Order: sequence, then structure tokens, then C-alpha cells
Amino acid sequence: MRIPLTSYGLPQVVIWPIVIVVVMGLFSALATGTLSLWMVLGIDFLLLTILFWALSFFRDPERISPTDTHVLLAPADGKITDITTVDDMEFIGGKALRIGIFLSIFNVHINRSPCKAKVEKIEHRPGRYKNALNPESSRVNESNNLYLSRLEKPHDRLIVRQISGAIAKRIVCTVAPGQNLSTGEKFGMIKFGSRTELYVPIHPDARCVVVVGQPVKAGLTALVRYEACPD
Repeated sequence: MRIPLTSYGLPQVVIWPIVIVVVMGLFSALATGTLSLWMVLGIDFLLLTILFWALSFFRDPERISPTDTHVLLAPADGKITDITTVDDMEFIGGKALRIGIFLSIFNVHINRSPCKAKVEKIEHRPGRYKNALNPESSRVNESNNLYLSRLEKPHDRLIVRQISGAIAKRIVCTVAPGQNLSTGEKFGMIKFGSRTELYVPIHPDARCVVVVGQPVKAGLTALVRYEACPD
């Protein structure tokens, strides 16, 4: 049976339980005779709650992405915070639609490919750790850009940007340039609260199908639909 925790969470998913168990053991030994049994049990329960809450960041639920080739799926779980037009995206070759997704500390943090695509290049940018709810974080925060080319019509160039937040300090990306990704395939995660963006070329056949404030799920929720697009 598959353990529903991602390997991207290593070493935390191994070290944290050990540390918590050791702390609980030491606390119980030192507190015996000083605190009441109920107080000891209460603090132990609090430590276990913190552990399970922390491990929930690395949960990795099984997902089957839709086979519709005319959509671009969400690259992350979370809530749509902004939908804007960005000028002069060099890789895309002009104006692009930017869809920003905020991942709270309660969301699944696995990132997935929005469609069948080839990884053209990957660019990591150091930066700050502003609140990921602020669209300004896209410009100043640490980020990792995946430059993708759709393998199906239309053969658009896309960008998926992983952005650190005020709590997130670690971006994980496990793919390499030249690699092909299937729709909904996992390619990394951002540890703890963060932001993920999808950049799509603006043209008449590409229609955004989400609104600000809408919750989305990586590899399941369509963000953009291509209209009148041949197979």
C-alpha cells in the first residue's frame, strides 16, 4: 500500500517524528512527579498534533488527471489570487496571461504539469521571502521557473513559476531540461506556504475559465481552455 507522503518531504518526514518522540520521552521522564498525569498527557498530545500538522504539508494524494487535451490544468493546489496580463514575456514571445495561485499551510504542496509538455529550461532565481499572497512576491521572492513547450496543439510556450513565501524556504524541482512531462505529472513542491503561477500566451483561442477567489487542485482543475483548437 502506498504511503500518502511524498519523497520530496525527505528528510523532514523521517527526522521530525524521531525528534518529537525523543522530546516526548524526555519530557515525560522529567515531568513525572512534578506535573500531573493529565498535564503530561495533554502536552504529549499537543506535540503529536504539531507533528501530524507538519507532516500534512507532505501529503501526496493519488490523482488521475483528465485526458482533455484542450485545457491547461492547475499546477498547484490553492486559491486563485490574481489574473493579470503581463507584457513582454521573453520566452513566450509577447504578452501573457498570468494566473496566480496561493498555497496556504493547509494545502497539498505538490506541483504538477499543466499539460503534456517538454521542459525547455529551468531557471532558479534567489530573492526575498515576502508574503506569497502579495502578487509583488512574484517579482522579488526566490523563485524557480519551468519553461515548457506544449506537445499538443496549440504548441504554446508556457511558464510555471514556483515562488517561495514568508514561511516557505525550500523549492524542490526534480525534472531536467529536455524531459517530457505528462499531464498532471509531479515535478516538485514548495515546502510550506507559497505561490505558484502559470503564464500562458494571449491569443483568441485561449480562454481563462477560473476567477479570483476560486479554489483549485493541481492536475485536476482547468485554468485555461483552448477554443476551436484542432486535435
